[in-house]
Amino acid sequence: MTHSTRFDWPARLLHWSMALLILAMLFIGVAMVTSLADYGTLVALHRPLGLLILLLAVLRLANRWHRPAPPLPADLPPWQRRAAHASHVALYGLMLAMPLVGWAMLSAARIPVAVVGPLVLPPILPQSPMLYARLRELHTVLAYGLFGLILAHFGAALLHGLIRQDAVFASMAPWRSRRAVGNR
Repeated sequence: MTHSTRFDWPARLLHWSMALLILAMLFIGVAMVTSLADYGTLVALHRPLGLLILLLAVLRLANRWHRPAPPLPADLPPWQRRAAHASHVALYGLMLAMPLVGWAMLSAARIPVAVVGPLVLPPILPQSPMLYARLRELHTVLAYGLFGLILAHFGAALLHGLIRQDAVFASMAPWRSRRAVGNR
């Protein structure tokens, strides 16, 4: 079985779309806790975007299941291979956990999770102020963890794109690199 040196276009589209959505969500989340004046508007954006991220994460996992990632460079040290694998597992876990914890948190508070218009998701947990408080704290901790992991992911992308100049960054780049075009 031969492996491509690039992710397929659905994987690249999902990656970059989700990158923008997740960054927007992190900034919206920070703005929600710092702005009383815009809180309602920000929450109205935050909830459906979180559900969209959950849906896209499931689609992304399904795509990844059917189309594995291109192989890492043969000269990549074993510890970097393990770190890459662990960070991707953590990223996928957080992309699923963050919206689910948010939904659970709102369920415990009996706050409706409006998707679009009158469409409201059912609660997934019983009402519990204590559970709400714990899930709210967990949601915040996971958000900080996701932000840190994104910074590490971005740093690794820069390492591969600028320092190592191997095929790792080019495999997910939305454009085709000159080197890849020349090697066709």
